[in-house]
Amino acid sequence: MITTITGQITNSGKTYIHEHLKINLSGHKKDPDTNFDDLEKVTLELSTLKHDGIETIVDVTNRGMGRDIHAMLQVSETTGLNIIASTGFYKEPFLPDYVYQQSDKELIKLLLEDIEIGIDGTTAKAHVLGEVGTSHNTITPVEERLLKLISQIHCQTGKPIFTHTTLGTMALEQLELLKNWGVDTEKVLVGHLDLSSDLDYHLRVADSGCFLGFDTVGKLNYQPDETRVKIISELIKRGHQDQIVLSQDLTRKSHLKENGGIGYSYLYNNFIPKLIEEGITEQTIEKFLIQNPCKLLNT
Repeated sequence: MITTITGQITNSGKTYIHEHLKINLSGHKKDPDTNFDDLEKVTLELSTLKHDGIETIVDVTNRGMGRDIHAMLQVSETTGLNIIASTGFYKEPFLPDYVYQQSDKELIKLLLEDIEIGIDGTTAKAHVLGEVGTSHNTITPVEERLLKLISQIHCQTGKPIFTHTTLGTMALEQLELLKNWGVDTEKVLVGHLDLSSDLDYHLRVADSGCFLGFDTVGKLNYQPDETRVKIISELIKRGHQDQIVLSQDLTRKSHLKENGGIGYSYLYNNFIPKLIEEGITEQTIEKFLIQNPCKLLNT
């Protein structure tokens, strides 16, 4: 079963696997553009996405990132989309102060309450453990501690783990730690791998059996989409089509279409045609959007 914020489903349908409906990282980034809080515009864009056939959005905004369960519930009610919520902690320096003050036992209790009781006084429950992150080319002691906590909760609940890699780095190190702590890597999504253009690196990560997040689609300042397409094509040729999932990871006001950005529809209307032009079949693309997310999310 898959737990959405309004109840349980067995099939997530076409899914954006890594998004944010409302997120605020502006405290540390000192950039008001990263206070992504225009719910009216977000709702309008997601209504169009629902009309285009997308059924589910996984919102990986967690504790310390400005998670707003009431906003998620409002979007779900207005658009008819399934919204899947997350719990956990991001990466340094975007961690709430209490992470440094509370014991492992206390933090685990908080996260289990999100999963088993509800988030912030509601009955809306979290289903995903993430996005839990590591820094660029390093894993700090606190980040390792939080990865271990998430691993413990995964082993107790079976919930999938979604990681954040900074510019695609530290994926192999993340996986090694998670495996050492007993995590089933087939229930792990390593995020933002599409920010790396190293095919050999992708193949080494894929060999672990985890899911590969091509989840910053359209962020051309980091990576041309043509590179994403070529790597996906090569991964398919090597038999990894059952591990690829897609999303955009919109986190800025300027990402919204009405503000001059690519908008949530870019993946569906712009990127998927590029995959088709590359010769990737619609059946395979359906795996990326339907079967693979459903396999990852079902617990």
